[in-house]
Amino acid sequence: MPPLKRQQDPDAEPPIAGGAFLPPVLLRTDDPWRTAAVHDCEPFGPVSTIMPYKDIADAIALANRGRGSLVLSMFSHSPHAARDFVQGAAAYHGRMLVLNRDNAAESTGHGSPLPVLVHGGPGRAGGSEEMGGVRGVKHYMQRTAIQSTPAMIAAITEQYVPGGPKHVIDVHPFRLRMGELRIGDTWKTGSRTVTLEDIEHFAEFTGDKFYAHMDDEAAKASPIFEGRVAHGYLILSFAAGLFVDPDPGPVLANTGLENLRFLTPLYPGDSMRVELTVRSKSLKSEETGVVRWAVDIFNQRDEMVATYDLLTENVP
Repeated sequence: MPPLKRQQDPDAEPPIAGGAFLPPVLLRTDDPWRTAAVHDCEPFGPVSTIMPYKDIADAIALANRGRGSLVLSMFSHSPHAARDFVQGAAAYHGRMLVLNRDNAAESTGHGSPLPVLVHGGPGRAGGSEEMGGVRGVKHYMQRTAIQSTPAMIAAITEQYVPGGPKHVIDVHPFRLRMGELRIGDTWKTGSRTVTLEDIEHFAEFTGDKFYAHMDDEAAKASPIFEGRVAHGYLILSFAAGLFVDPDPGPVLANTGLENLRFLTPLYPGDSMRVELTVRSKSLKSEETGVVRWAVDIFNQRDEMVATYDLLTENVP
């Protein structure tokens, strides 16, 4: 069957008076590899072409022949077919929608722009992304790299950065409203010794009996440890016990922990202390704000054991 053709009169009246509209057009070609126009011409409108394919490899090649698209939709309930097709065609399409019987009912439809997803493709299909949501905002922003000392970068960005100045305070920061806290304000805690009994109790209490905490010989055989070590989450719990002020005050809630890194093992008999520093502040509303704290945990040799960002919701 030859391709369907639909003649359009450029002088014809549109279906809706005063509009510039094209009625939906469905075309068909039985030999897509000999029909160049279906690949080389990009009809930006309600035009679709039905093309047969021999197998998954042929379908991938046909999809990629079009030199890029904003969105490609695949309909399959086979994970293997979806894997092969997406891995084969992803380089030519900005977004790939895989629909099946499980998600079809809630689908947003082919090509619907979603702010949290890239909507674009290579080449003529959008330069890899369109300006939706946060991505769109960033198109109107300029990225500037600042090169200076940590102290100067902290002053310019109004955020504490590692190596920047810390202002040790003698009033617990959990007693201060967000507006009273300064970037770089730091609370230094006392020390706590971690014992073998602490490690074993934590292991029994939580069920975390990983060999590095409970088997001295196995831990020593590791290229990382010299013997049994404290659990990472035991260190975090003890750190909170060192810096938290328990009484009601301007700190309303602990809302998260980010960028956690364990750097130096903590062995039985080692001690740990914490430096809690105001990294940044931001208002959420007239009633609440968010304080981001830099939490640095040190051992008795002032080696950094762990570091992370703590998020708290505070009274402004």
